[in-house]
Amino acid sequence: MSTSRNEFLVRVRAAQRVSLRDDERTVDGAYEPFPLPVLPVFETPEGDRCERFGLNLVAMGGKLATLDHAHELPGWLAERFPGVTPVTATAEAASAAPLDVARAPASLHDVDVAIVRARFGVAETGSVWLSEQEYGVNALGYLVQHLVVLLDPRDIVDGLQDIYRLPDFASARYAVLVTGPSATADIEGVLIQGAQGVRSLTVVLLPRD
Repeated sequence: MSTSRNEFLVRVRAAQRVSLRDDERTVDGAYEPFPLPVLPVFETPEGDRCERFGLNLVAMGGKLATLDHAHELPGWLAERFPGVTPVTATAEAASAAPLDVARAPASLHDVDVAIVRARFGVAETGSVWLSEQEYGVNALGYLVQHLVVLLDPRDIVDGLQDIYRLPDFASARYAVLVTGPSATADIEGVLIQGAQGVRSLTVVLLPRD
Protein backbone atom coordinates (compact mmCIF):
# COMPACT_ATOMS: atom_id res chain seq x y z
CA MET A 1 0.00 0.00 0.00
CA SER A 2 1.39 3.38 -0.98
CA THR A 3 -0.69 5.28 1.57
CA SER A 4 1.27 5.89 4.76
CA ARG A 5 -0.05 4.91 8.17
CA ASN A 6 -0.60 8.53 9.24
CA GLU A 7 -2.44 9.41 6.03
CA PHE A 8 -4.65 6.36 6.50
CA LEU A 9 -5.49 7.33 10.11
CA VAL A 10 -6.29 10.91 9.07
CA ARG A 11 -8.76 9.60 6.50
CA VAL A 12 -10.38 7.28 9.04
CA ARG A 13 -10.83 10.08 11.58
CA ALA A 14 -12.25 12.39 8.92
CA ALA A 15 -14.84 9.75 7.99
CA GLN A 16 -16.17 9.35 11.52
CA ARG A 17 -19.78 10.35 12.05
CA VAL A 18 -20.36 13.56 13.97
CA SER A 19 -23.43 15.05 15.56
CA LEU A 20 -24.92 17.90 13.53
CA ARG A 21 -26.96 19.47 16.32
CA ASP A 22 -25.98 23.07 16.99
CA ASP A 23 -26.37 22.62 20.73
CA GLU A 24 -23.62 19.98 20.65
CA ARG A 25 -20.92 22.24 19.26
CA THR A 26 -17.75 22.61 21.32
CA VAL A 27 -16.37 25.94 22.50
CA ASP A 28 -14.33 26.37 19.32
CA GLY A 29 -17.39 25.69 17.12
CA ALA A 30 -16.52 22.13 16.15
CA TYR A 31 -19.06 19.34 16.38
CA GLU A 32 -18.81 16.62 19.02
CA PRO A 33 -18.17 13.02 17.86
CA PHE A 34 -21.37 11.14 17.20
CA PRO A 35 -22.48 9.54 20.50
CA LEU A 36 -22.19 5.79 20.79
CA PRO A 37 -25.41 3.81 21.22
CA VAL A 38 -26.48 2.79 24.69
CA LEU A 39 -25.45 -0.77 25.49
CA PRO A 40 -28.40 -2.99 26.36
CA VAL A 41 -28.42 -4.93 29.60
CA PHE A 42 -28.83 -8.65 29.03
CA GLU A 43 -29.93 -11.15 31.59
CA THR A 44 -27.05 -13.38 32.70
CA PRO A 45 -27.36 -17.06 33.62
CA GLU A 46 -27.40 -18.10 37.22
CA GLY A 47 -24.62 -20.17 38.73
CA ASP A 48 -20.95 -19.85 39.54
CA ARG A 49 -18.99 -17.63 37.13
CA CYS A 50 -15.80 -19.68 37.41
CA GLU A 51 -17.65 -22.87 36.59
CA ARG A 52 -19.35 -21.32 33.56
CA PHE A 53 -16.06 -19.81 32.42
CA GLY A 54 -14.29 -23.17 32.64
CA LEU A 55 -17.01 -25.05 30.78
CA ASN A 56 -17.04 -22.55 27.93
CA LEU A 57 -13.25 -22.37 27.77
CA VAL A 58 -12.95 -26.16 27.42
CA ALA A 59 -15.78 -26.23 24.88
CA MET A 60 -13.70 -23.89 22.70
CA GLY A 61 -10.60 -26.09 22.91
CA GLY A 62 -8.87 -24.37 25.82
CA LYS A 63 -7.47 -26.00 28.94
CA LEU A 64 -8.13 -25.01 32.55
CA ALA A 65 -5.96 -25.32 35.65
CA THR A 66 -6.29 -23.96 39.17
CA LEU A 67 -3.50 -22.91 41.53
CA ASP A 68 -3.79 -21.32 44.97
CA HIS A 69 -0.46 -19.46 45.11
CA ALA A 70 2.12 -18.12 42.67
CA HIS A 71 4.87 -20.26 44.25
CA GLU A 72 3.09 -23.31 42.81
CA LEU A 73 3.51 -22.00 39.27
CA PRO A 74 7.14 -23.13 38.62
CA GLY A 75 6.33 -26.71 39.51
CA TRP A 76 3.17 -26.70 37.42
CA LEU A 77 5.03 -25.27 34.42
CA ALA A 78 7.81 -27.85 34.73
CA GLU A 79 5.26 -30.64 34.77
CA ARG A 80 3.12 -29.22 31.97
CA PHE A 81 6.04 -28.20 29.71
CA PRO A 82 9.06 -30.35 30.69
CA GLY A 83 12.44 -29.16 29.45
CA VAL A 84 11.11 -25.79 28.28
CA THR A 85 12.00 -22.36 29.65
CA PRO A 86 8.93 -20.18 29.06
CA VAL A 87 8.99 -16.47 28.27
CA THR A 88 6.85 -14.39 30.59
CA ALA A 89 5.24 -10.97 30.37
CA THR A 90 4.35 -11.09 34.08
CA ALA A 91 6.74 -11.09 37.03
CA GLU A 92 4.64 -13.73 38.78
CA ALA A 93 6.30 -16.50 36.76
CA ALA A 94 9.66 -16.33 38.53
CA SER A 95 11.07 -19.44 36.85
CA ALA A 96 10.47 -18.11 33.32
CA ALA A 97 12.61 -15.77 31.24
CA PRO A 98 11.35 -12.16 31.30
CA LEU A 99 10.04 -10.88 27.98
CA ASP A 100 12.21 -8.24 26.34
CA VAL A 101 9.66 -5.64 25.23
CA ALA A 102 12.20 -4.26 22.75
CA ARG A 103 12.40 -7.63 21.03
CA ALA A 104 11.41 -7.77 17.38
CA PRO A 105 7.84 -9.14 17.30
CA ALA A 106 8.62 -11.52 14.40
CA SER A 107 11.30 -13.25 16.48
CA LEU A 108 8.66 -14.57 18.88
CA HIS A 109 7.90 -17.44 16.50
CA ASP A 110 10.80 -19.27 18.17
CA VAL A 111 9.11 -19.15 21.60
CA ASP A 112 7.53 -22.42 22.69
CA VAL A 113 5.65 -21.23 25.78
CA ALA A 114 4.63 -17.71 26.83
CA ILE A 115 2.93 -16.58 30.04
CA VAL A 116 0.71 -13.53 30.47
CA ARG A 117 -1.71 -12.26 33.11
CA ALA A 118 -5.17 -11.49 31.71
CA ARG A 119 -6.99 -8.42 32.97
CA PHE A 120 -10.45 -10.01 32.70
CA GLY A 121 -12.23 -13.22 31.84
CA VAL A 122 -15.72 -13.63 30.36
CA ALA A 123 -17.87 -16.47 31.71
CA GLU A 124 -20.29 -16.31 28.76
CA THR A 125 -17.66 -17.29 26.19
CA GLY A 126 -14.69 -18.59 28.17
CA SER A 127 -12.63 -15.70 26.78
CA VAL A 128 -9.77 -13.74 28.33
CA TRP A 129 -9.28 -10.01 27.76
CA LEU A 130 -5.75 -8.75 27.11
CA SER A 131 -4.32 -5.39 26.07
CA GLU A 132 -0.90 -4.09 25.10
CA GLN A 133 -0.20 -3.63 28.79
CA GLU A 134 -0.60 -7.34 29.54
CA TYR A 135 1.12 -8.62 26.39
CA GLY A 136 4.15 -6.33 26.46
CA VAL A 137 4.58 -7.26 22.80
CA ASN A 138 1.23 -7.85 21.08
CA ALA A 139 2.61 -10.57 18.81
CA LEU A 140 3.22 -12.69 21.91
CA GLY A 141 -0.38 -13.86 21.78
CA TYR A 142 -0.14 -15.15 18.20
CA LEU A 143 3.36 -16.30 17.26
CA VAL A 144 4.27 -18.50 20.23
CA GLN A 145 3.39 -22.20 20.25
CA HIS A 146 1.62 -22.42 23.61
CA LEU A 147 0.07 -19.58 25.60
CA VAL A 148 -0.49 -19.78 29.36
CA VAL A 149 -2.84 -17.12 30.73
CA LEU A 150 -3.05 -16.37 34.45
CA LEU A 151 -6.47 -15.16 35.55
CA ASP A 152 -7.78 -14.08 38.94
CA PRO A 153 -11.21 -15.68 39.44
CA ARG A 154 -12.39 -12.35 40.86
CA ASP A 155 -11.72 -10.75 37.46
CA ILE A 156 -14.28 -12.91 35.65
CA VAL A 157 -17.36 -11.01 34.49
CA ASP A 158 -20.65 -12.52 33.34
CA GLY A 159 -20.91 -11.45 29.71
CA LEU A 160 -19.38 -9.53 26.84
CA GLN A 161 -21.61 -6.53 27.56
CA ASP A 162 -19.91 -6.22 30.95
CA ILE A 163 -16.48 -6.03 29.32
CA TYR A 164 -17.56 -3.18 27.04
CA ARG A 165 -18.62 -1.13 30.06
CA LEU A 166 -15.23 -1.34 31.79
CA PRO A 167 -12.94 1.71 31.55
CA ASP A 168 -10.01 -0.55 30.58
CA PHE A 169 -11.75 -1.37 27.29
CA ALA A 170 -12.06 2.32 26.36
CA SER A 171 -8.58 3.37 27.46
CA ALA A 172 -6.52 0.57 25.91
CA ARG A 173 -4.75 1.31 22.64
CA TYR A 174 -5.00 -2.36 21.74
CA ALA A 175 -7.32 -4.98 23.19
CA VAL A 176 -8.33 -8.49 22.25
CA LEU A 177 -10.66 -11.19 23.54
CA VAL A 178 -8.96 -14.57 23.16
CA THR A 179 -11.24 -17.60 23.06
CA GLY A 180 -9.35 -20.89 22.99
CA PRO A 181 -6.42 -21.79 20.72
CA SER A 182 -6.24 -21.03 17.03
CA ALA A 183 -8.38 -23.46 15.06
CA THR A 184 -9.64 -24.04 11.55
CA ALA A 185 -11.66 -26.75 9.82
CA ASP A 186 -11.56 -27.83 6.19
CA ILE A 187 -14.54 -28.67 4.01
CA GLU A 188 -14.58 -32.24 5.34
CA GLY A 189 -14.94 -30.95 8.90
CA VAL A 190 -11.45 -31.91 10.08
CA LEU A 191 -10.51 -29.56 12.93
CA ILE A 192 -6.89 -28.41 13.08
CA GLN A 193 -5.62 -26.40 16.03
CA GLY A 194 -2.66 -24.05 15.80
CA ALA A 195 -2.91 -23.48 12.05
CA GLN A 196 -2.96 -19.68 12.34
CA GLY A 197 -1.90 -18.98 15.92
CA VAL A 198 -1.16 -20.67 19.22
CA ARG A 199 -1.45 -24.45 19.31
CA SER A 200 -2.78 -24.47 22.86
CA LEU A 201 -4.23 -21.98 25.31
CA THR A 202 -4.26 -22.83 29.01
CA VAL A 203 -5.94 -20.57 31.55
CA VAL A 204 -4.62 -20.90 35.09
CA LEU A 205 -7.01 -19.60 37.71
CA LEU A 206 -4.56 -17.94 40.08
CA PRO A 207 -5.44 -15.09 42.47
CA ARG A 208 -3.31 -11.96 42.25
CA ASP A 209 -0.90 -11.44 45.12
